[in-house]
Amino acid sequence: MDLLSYKSYCAEDEIKREKQKARRLRATRWWRKKCSSGRCHYCGRFVGPSKLTMDHLVPLARGGRSIKANLVPACKECNNKKKAKLPFEWDEYIVEQ
Repeated sequence: MDLLSYKSYCAEDEIKREKQKARRLRATRWWRKKCSSGRCHYCGRFVGPSKLTMDHLVPLARGGRSIKANLVPACKECNNKKKAKLPFEWDEYIVEQ
């Protein structure tokens, strides 16, 4: 295995671990409270607590972690539009703020 393949393998493994952490956090009282308003962190729209998804402000693919300070509730539409961008890279987010 060459160095590039090894780095890629390590990154994939790390992302898997972070996704597992996020799944565990989704089952906590902290996350339920965070979603209780039913509002998207990005657009502010009310979609209801059950329709909110967990979004990483700094995406896992960009080195983000599944820690409370990096997780926000987002509607599916905003989460899909944001993809792996940082909030300041996402033009729609900047315009709406």
